[in-house]
Amino acid sequence: MAAGAIDREMLAQVRRIQVRTDRMVTGVLAGGYSSVFRGSGIEFDEVREFAEGDDLRSVDWNVTARVGRPFIKKFMEERELTVLFLLDVSASTGFGTRPPLARDARSVRETAALFCGCLAFAAARNNDKAGLIACSDRIERYVPAKKGRQHVLRLIREAYAPPRTGRGTDLAQALDFAGRVQRKRAVVFVISDFFAGEFDRSLRLLARRHDVIAVRIRDPHSEQLPRAGLLRLYDLETGHACWVDSSSARVRSELAARVAAERAAFAGSCRRARVDLLEVPTRGSVAEPIVRFFRMRELRGGRR
Repeated sequence: MAAGAIDREMLAQVRRIQVRTDRMVTGVLAGGYSSVFRGSGIEFDEVREFAEGDDLRSVDWNVTARVGRPFIKKFMEERELTVLFLLDVSASTGFGTRPPLARDARSVRETAALFCGCLAFAAARNNDKAGLIACSDRIERYVPAKKGRQHVLRLIREAYAPPRTGRGTDLAQALDFAGRVQRKRAVVFVISDFFAGEFDRSLRLLARRHDVIAVRIRDPHSEQLPRAGLLRLYDLETGHACWVDSSSARVRSELAARVAAERAAFAGSCRRARVDLLEVPTRGSVAEPIVRFFRMRELRGGRR
């Protein structure tokens, strides 16, 4: 297929993602976003003369002593937020299976693009900024946070078809990079299948300064083999291949045990780092798990 045809196909898919995510940001999703994610604090607004009903604790005694009448300091909530998507674009995120009867099945990367679109549109509706870091075993692209719907379209495009020179995954490097470039407190969504090496320390350090949410996206067949006899499986990041008997009870049992242990270890890492974990499926709705997550955060009282 010619390069021009590929570009047109990619742009058409990006446009479809834009339309779908814009529709998903309904009142429920947008309202949940604004109630769960608030500004980073309060900032000084003005000094004004004391009026009946004002809190005595807000009196500015320096100004009061200077002018001979009581004055207070007035503060306002800093509403503007920065949302940063730290997006794993390593080779494994291109994986996706589409069974004949499965509706709305996607690859991990397509699902990640939908997720970024939903949250970026919600941020835009609240006049917040959104940015993106795409990473593999290196930093592939950094898009500084900005406002506006046109910027959201760029983020969707970068999430769906990012530049990629590396195939592996180095989340520790990406988390450290995010901590360096994002100095002001932000909401950081770390979006990955989390088939990665050691990154616990970097996750903890980033979560000390930012509200970090781990978004795990996996195709069901990356954790559970179909019963299809002998299968030749490939590691998309290393190229390593092996034969596996998917009908073997022992093989399926060992895989289930490894998956359970890996999931428990990752959940423990998130708890220790005080990071929320959000699971997003590659089949069906992307908006539904986001809405459930918002409700959970509201019941718990917002951010950690």
